[in-house]
Amino acid sequence: MNPSGPIPSGPIVDNLVIGGGLAGSMVAIRLAAAGRSVTLLEKERTPHHKVCGEFLSREAIGYLQQVGVDPIALGAATIRFVRLSSKGREFESPLPFTALSLSRFTLDEALLARAQQSGCTVRRGVFVDGLSSNNGLWFARLRDSDPCDQQSFRAQNVFLSTGKHDLRGWSRAPAGQNDLVAFKLHWQLQPAQTQALRDIMELFLFPGGYGGLSLVEGDGSNLCLVVRRGRLRAVGGWPALLAAILLDNPLLRRRLQDAKPLWPRPMALSSIPYGHLSSHDTGGLWRLGDQAAVIPSFAGDGMSIALHSAALAAETYLAGGNPELFSRSLYRQLRPAMSLAVFIARVLLSPAGRTLAPGALSFFPSALSWIASRTRVPGEARLSGQPPPPDRYTSTS
Repeated sequence: MNPSGPIPSGPIVDNLVIGGGLAGSMVAIRLAAAGRSVTLLEKERTPHHKVCGEFLSREAIGYLQQVGVDPIALGAATIRFVRLSSKGREFESPLPFTALSLSRFTLDEALLARAQQSGCTVRRGVFVDGLSSNNGLWFARLRDSDPCDQQSFRAQNVFLSTGKHDLRGWSRAPAGQNDLVAFKLHWQLQPAQTQALRDIMELFLFPGGYGGLSLVEGDGSNLCLVVRRGRLRAVGGWPALLAAILLDNPLLRRRLQDAKPLWPRPMALSSIPYGHLSSHDTGGLWRLGDQAAVIPSFAGDGMSIALHSAALAAETYLAGGNPELFSRSLYRQLRPAMSLAVFIARVLLSPAGRTLAPGALSFFPSALSWIASRTRVPGEARLSGQPPPPDRYTSTS
């Protein structure tokens, strides 16, 4: 994509990372630790929450530990069981691994701090308004820059990690599920309910959607859910939706009885392209995290995929590969889990799935564990913290 009008001026950097979330910080850490010059631009000036289930799978924990970030030290809550509830029925199963739950408020800041410690230049409060390329050089235009500061950056390589928000001119293609709206709200439960929730991720199904409740650091709890846009319109917005869910689900109603919401209103996000998996034609851009792949939230592997995509991009780049090669590799690795997760999500959103799921799981008690293990980044694809062999990505076949 070529810029219109005069070619912007601005400093030239080797590697520009746009977005300071999980994927952006991870790729910055790995590149800087390998001795590469990296500049990371984050639009938020201060720590902030994000719409996220905040579930750290075994794979995500491993990637964090590789770069010196310990979720347990940050106060993460453990998750060893999953409990599904629907239409007054409940089913519980152990996870095939011990997971953790940690707020993005805490985790993202820890990763950004680690990026700085690794030698990455981190610029906060910088919003990238547009991105274009000309003669092999990328141009990132900034919005509302200080008149005394630069208005743009020029870069040899750009790693796009803006999460679920698309950069103007670089929208992701529509995916299989585009009609869902996500809500997230932290709560302080009553002590007895906090204790009842300990070590458990509670999933719940309701007409037109599904969600989860789990503890996070400091014994807070994260309620995160998705609902079809049509259902949300029909009930009349968030307060009515929550009231309808609590009326429908006795377990969640019990958990939230006399609970205190920790924010005045929930965070919300719409038009999430669940099932999106980046194509091989990248235009020379390294797409990471949700810009590369958006797995349905019930699978609990979104954070793992973000970290894995960043690690794979860094490994590919350091071995002399290009964005197209990285995208092909990630596509092959994630397609089976993505296809299964999208299929199951569609089932859970259907009236029949909501009715039959608890009964079916009671007949097949290992099903939840099997689903959890099959909707993860495959073991053979996970990367160590060691540099790759120099010729690993020399082929483009």
